[in-house]
Amino acid sequence: MHWESDVAVPGGQAKFVEGNLFRHLTVMALSSSVGLIAVFVVDLINMVYISWLQDHVLTAALGYAGAVLFFTTSFGIGLSIGVSALVSQAVGQRDPKLARERVTEGLVLSLVLGTLFSALVFVLLPEIVSLLGATGRTAEETLLFLRLYTASQPLLIIAIVGAAVLRSHGEARRAMMVTVWGAVVLAALDPVLILWADWGLTGAALAGAGSRAAMAAMALWPVRQRIGGFSRVSTEGLRFGLAPLLTIAFPAILTQLATPVGQALVTRMVAGFGEAAVTGMAIAGRLTPVAFGVIFAMTGAIGPIIGQNLGAGRMDRVRRIFIDGLIFTGLVILAVSTVLFALRSVIADLFHAEGDVRDLVYLFCGPLALLWFFNGMIFVGNAVCNNLGRPFWSTLVNWGRHTVGTIPLALWLSGTWGAEGVLIGQAIGGVIFGLAAAWLALMAIRSPVAAPSRAGQGEKRA
Repeated sequence: MHWESDVAVPGGQAKFVEGNLFRHLTVMALSSSVGLIAVFVVDLINMVYISWLQDHVLTAALGYAGAVLFFTTSFGIGLSIGVSALVSQAVGQRDPKLARERVTEGLVLSLVLGTLFSALVFVLLPEIVSLLGATGRTAEETLLFLRLYTASQPLLIIAIVGAAVLRSHGEARRAMMVTVWGAVVLAALDPVLILWADWGLTGAALAGAGSRAAMAAMALWPVRQRIGGFSRVSTEGLRFGLAPLLTIAFPAILTQLATPVGQALVTRMVAGFGEAAVTGMAIAGRLTPVAFGVIFAMTGAIGPIIGQNLGAGRMDRVRRIFIDGLIFTGLVILAVSTVLFALRSVIADLFHAEGDVRDLVYLFCGPLALLWFFNGMIFVGNAVCNNLGRPFWSTLVNWGRHTVGTIPLALWLSGTWGAEGVLIGQAIGGVIFGLAAAWLALMAIRSPVAAPSRAGQGEKRA
């Protein structure tokens, strides 16, 4: 089929199969991270607002809730990885009809699967909160907040997958605006509902629901207007689309879920040292995605670049983007760690952190920030494996990193350094498995697996 850039996939030419890869990566990562950081900054402001109420119970409740929200959001991120890989490969193959079908099927299937998953989590919330170690009034506040927030989870999944679709077509700026608008809505609603209405965590949850609705709308509109819209939805089409999506998305979901499961285990261990320790960990947890938003955006930024070049048969460029990804990660970590260390006192004062809480904030703004380079290696390595047909390798790395790479070291070091030892043990596990992720990525580049085929499905549908 002859490729016509002005008619094939509007706004979605195979942009990444030529040109400077480091520049492509920088633009994709920075633009994606702007949206992510915008949301997490407002989420961080939530923590500031709650901390100003001088109620450690509410602050600790946000800490417990963060582990669960991370869990549910990771499910959506896993789905988005699968949809992004399939769509970007279709764009790289210069097949606009196939790309449109994969966009439509990916969004519909993600909504269905995400809604079912959210419903399951909603039902199990009392047991989940108990397992995290929350008790008494803290458990009650955590449960109330999570019930309200989980109800809007399907909207977030649509937003996450829709933004991934836009990035797959090279629409980095429009993907960024999905979360930017969500952050704007959240920033407007938070002070009104949390402080003015004095609804506390209830206000924070309702503001989050409004933000997610705005994000879903801003994700779907440019898909329809800019990159060719949607194809016709049919039961048969969804059935054919489910298998290739789950081939990538299922192990990607397992990979993504490892992180919140590991965080939940760490939360449980830290809970043994009191609510002050949980508060310190919660502050560090809110600072992490703000400080390292560019690294969090790495998987979504590299994935479409790999997918398009894989679809075009350019394995030399796939290898190069892996190396560029590691270089980019190192530069970001060095810059961010320097800023965090210089502002550690200001950050601690912002949250009225004293005693053990302040010690944990200082620890995060020092050596733990530098060790985040190895977490970045995991993100880069996972993106390579997911898009080269080796998604279970990513699953192996993530689960290993958050189980055998965290629990033994965290338990051992907590005996010496308390709550700080838990976080140090977690970071050391990241070093070991970051190196493993890089090695597996190189193996995947040497022996990539072909993307799931849709050949012949058009005849079956006809």
